[in-house]
Amino acid sequence: MSREKLILASASPRRRELLSELGIPFEVVTAEVPELDAISSPQLNSVELARENARRKAAAVAKLRPGRWVLGADTVVALEGRLFGKPASMEEAREFLQALSGHTHEVITACALLAPDGAEELFHEVSGVTFRDLSGEVIERYLAEVNVLDKAGGYALQERGEWIVARVESSRTNVIGLPTERLTGVLQTHGWV
Repeated sequence: MSREKLILASASPRRRELLSELGIPFEVVTAEVPELDAISSPQLNSVELARENARRKAAAVAKLRPGRWVLGADTVVALEGRLFGKPASMEEAREFLQALSGHTHEVITACALLAPDGAEELFHEVSGVTFRDLSGEVIERYLAEVNVLDKAGGYALQERGEWIVARVESSRTNVIGLPTERLTGVLQTHGWV
């Protein structure tokens, strides 16, 4: 079946890479959508926050490209009720890594797939990530090597992750930013794979 390319409503290079690996033709279109966070939306838990942000991104792009399939995604890191978004500074990134050190946290990535007729399918994946006990030296070395300011939780599994991560439970691609195993199943039901 011939159809227009899927639209990925994300500027994330990691999501582009993961979607490319699935072999699905797509284009990237982003819209300026303010992301909800724990401060602006304290009534939302981590899953609700990720799902709502994914839905808002996809809906904003669907308005720009009506009649197209649009995929939005959002990733949230959570530890004991605290949500870790993208750090606003290197100082905050350092504090995030110190807080996650020696603990197992959750990484939630939610996806919103909007059909040309406006129907939406929301789903999410949760992975457990256990950090090593991080010394100040390891944290400083990691921050010097990896651009962390555009990453939820202030780290990237795929970039020097072995320095800081001891174990990942469930989907590794979910931790990177797109739960490709779950996404493949959803896309299959709509004839994309």
